Amino acid sequence: MKKFNVAILGATGAVGREMLKVLEERNFPVGELRLLASARSVGKIIEFKGEKLTVAEACPTAFEGMDIVLGASTNAVAKELAPYIVKAGAVLVDNSSAFRMDPDVPLVVPEINGDDAKNNKGIISNPNCSTIITLVAVNAINKLSPIQSMVASTYQAVSGAGAAGPVELEEQTKALAEGKPVVCNTFPYQIAANLIPQIGGFNDDGYTTEEMKMQNEGRKILHLPDLTVSCTCVRVPVVRSHSIMATVKTAEKLTVEQVKEAISKAPGCVLVDDPANKKYPMPLDTSDQDLVFVGRIREDLTDDKGIVLWCCGDQVRKGAATNAIQIAELLTK
Repeated sequence: MKKFNVAILGATGAVGREMLKVLEERNFPVGELRLLASARSVGKIIEFKGEKLTVAEACPTAFEGMDIVLGASTNAVAKELAPYIVKAGAVLVDNSSAFRMDPDVPLVVPEINGDDAKNNKGIISNPNCSTIITLVAVNAINKLSPIQSMVASTYQAVSGAGAAGPVELEEQTKALAEGKPVVCNTFPYQIAANLIPQIGGFNDDGYTTEEMKMQNEGRKILHLPDLTVSCTCVRVPVVRSHSIMATVKTAEKLTVEQVKEAISKAPGCVLVDDPANKKYPMPLDTSDQDLVFVGRIREDLTDDKGIVLWCCGDQVRKGAATNAIQIAELLTK
């Protein structure tokens, strides 16, 4: 089997480390593995398949000889280093939002639009985590009848804000139990025993940057340029796995039975829909794995062409690391 030289840009962060884990789990055909991070992380030792690897500095000359670079860095770092990655002849599979809406950069969820990855010019973008999870859940519906609009509410785990998110939730929970003051560093307000209905900055219409990703990225991934989405993103005191409620309006009326049947066979999905026995998707059940669980499927009572569903997925894995590596696997075919 041919092997590929792989670099991870941002290897010491939460997503970078998850990428290492997923590469090993999926037995990706790695030749040389190069771990790259900022200057302050240089010299750190990280283990991969029993081998101790030393983190090197992410700089313009760090990509020579690489075939694939998995990006787990900030927008600024991705924009700065992408030209050097492309010049070195590697393909950047980037998890930041820096290139997602660039018309020359494919935005890919392999279960949905994997063929788009073939048309890359050295950069392929990984979509937003909530977008990935939601679209994997509704893609089977879109195949039955084109989706015209969607109303979604996301319930996003604290780990979506990085490694500091779970730490802050744990510290605040402990402080509340001990009657001590709560300290907020990662989130603008207390997240323990609370919900924060803002992720990202607000635009002039009152939607946040995170909320607009569902529409803008959804149009590109599903090849639905006229798709409209009203989304509300909420940070919740859950450690891992995002949950989403989506009401989908299609061109033609679909039955609940049609939708359940399609989702049960859809790649990347697990149908968990037995409300009589209290069976439905939950974050605890979807953490540390790569499938999107879908349930609570029912007719929309406000529109006869609407279907309502609830889904959960691990945003660190399928929403970030695993999706990127699935894209990289497409490049090896």
